[in-house]
Amino acid sequence: LAPYRGWFPVISSLCCSNFVYFYTFNSLKALWVKGQHSTTGKDLVLGVVAGVANVLLTTPLWVVNTRLKLQGAKFRNEDIVPTNYKGIIDAFHQIIRDEGVLALWNGTFPSLLLVFNPAIQFMFYEGFKRKLLKRQVELTSLDVFVIGAIAKAVATTLTYPLQTVQSILRFGRHRLNPENRTLGSLKNVFYLLRERVRRFGLMGLYKGLEAKLLQTVLTAALMILVYEKLTAATFTVMGLKHSRRH
Repeated sequence: LAPYRGWFPVISSLCCSNFVYFYTFNSLKALWVKGQHSTTGKDLVLGVVAGVANVLLTTPLWVVNTRLKLQGAKFRNEDIVPTNYKGIIDAFHQIIRDEGVLALWNGTFPSLLLVFNPAIQFMFYEGFKRKLLKRQVELTSLDVFVIGAIAKAVATTLTYPLQTVQSILRFGRHRLNPENRTLGSLKNVFYLLRERVRRFGLMGLYKGLEAKLLQTVLTAALMILVYEKLTAATFTVMGLKHSRRH
């Protein structure tokens, strides 16, 4: 069962995170675009704004999720301090008690930089979607799945080094640069990036990328496919005409 350690916090975090992101993205898009054709630039801006809202609201969940997922693991890195939590509530309680409320937002700085991940993903997805809809009336399930997977693969590869730093800072039990103890500061982001390059070489920045791609690409492709189908079904039930050219 070790590979499924922390599965419940992951599901909870994903549900909240995806709800906040999709709700913000589509609400802002409805207000800004108002039935007109969207553009790549607008999609990128909307993705960034939705990502910032998502980070600020859901980072505490991801901090707890990361710690629960990693506790009990045996680390070869002596810089990492082990944790012992009984569950989600206990993790929140211990973090606030021992490290303060702001510790729940550890890794917020790299997370804010990483808003470009979903922004890039949706920019590519919407761009591919518009191009396909110029040649065909409606997208098939396979079309949605494939372009969703490609868009996420590009976004993940471009932002993976920052995702590694984000995970370290969220875990929060890492003995950071003694000259600067501020978690998530720009100095510590660069410090952790330099340390990985020093220890593992330039390719160390992409250590574990294969597993990350398998996880995020499949998840994103399925999520976008389900999202498109649910959106179409909702509009059909409501008796509204859902324009797929947006």
